[in-house]
Amino acid sequence: MLSKKNKEMNPNQTDTLIGEGSTVEGNIKSQAGLRIEGKVTGDIECTGDVTIGEKGSAHSNIKARNVINAGTIEGSVESKGTLNVTSTGKVIGDINVSSLIIAQGGIFQGSSTMELKAYSPQKLEEDSSAKKNGKEKSAASMQKASSG
Repeated sequence: MLSKKNKEMNPNQTDTLIGEGSTVEGNIKSQAGLRIEGKVTGDIECTGDVTIGEKGSAHSNIKARNVINAGTIEGSVESKGTLNVTSTGKVIGDINVSSLIIAQGGIFQGSSTMELKAYSPQKLEEDSSAKKNGKEKSAASMQKASSG
């Protein structure tokens, strides 16, 4: 007999694996991580990370914390974190991510939107001023050192 455990899923762990040779048709929602080595057709919504292996493919609109793609994604990707396309990865579709990494050999075909959610215009201005002031102080220090 199967028992239900009322424990929270950890988004940092992979709890679902779609193995090589497996095909899933339909939408997937996961409270933890998802790894795809087979084929998925249907939307994916994941609180954790979605990882697609070299032989994996997803004909899906994917929403996840982070997406690591070594296979093929045909559809949109939305991530509050990073979309990482490895050297064997291919993404065909639009993306909306906070960070994008494409390794040499990786393919991205579509449009991208990246939002600076962590920074407000005021924070960007403060960072810019701090860098400018740091350079001015650094230049002044170098002048003192060279003249003394």
